[in-house]
Amino acid sequence: MKNLANKLVKKLIQKKLKISFAESCTGGMLSSTITSISGSSKVFNLGLITYSNKTKIDILKVPNKIISKYGAVSDECCLSMVENLSKISKANISVSITGIAGPNGGTKLKPVGLVYIGIKIGNKIIIKKNIFKSKNRITIQKATVSTFLKIINKII
Repeated sequence: MKNLANKLVKKLIQKKLKISFAESCTGGMLSSTITSISGSSKVFNLGLITYSNKTKIDILKVPNKIISKYGAVSDECCLSMVENLSKISKANISVSITGIAGPNGGTKLKPVGLVYIGIKIGNKIIIKKNIFKSKNRITIQKATVSTFLKIINKII
């Protein structure tokens, strides 16, 4: 994971791009992974941990109706999180993560390991739905960060 983070920070520095994160189920692990890399201060703009529905609504301005209709772990919530983070942070790249890290909290429709990753670069938005098979919280969080790093390193 450290190698992927290092690669990303180098690319962002090279391209003079800023990145921001709104994390839920990863609890700041992505921000921590990036800021553990020397030179990240040149590219890391903002990291928010919007763990509760209330902070998603109050800070990220996710409409209450999205959370009540689709849930906090949904394509729609992830999209709203990344769009509004982009407005707040003004970074070139905005990333949102929302999911169920477990080991509890899953349902048949939304199992433990369901994680959405939203990436906004310019006007392009990608929402990636992942279902990690593990039921271990830390494993799911690490898999989410690693998956994001693989995706972003391919894109930029």
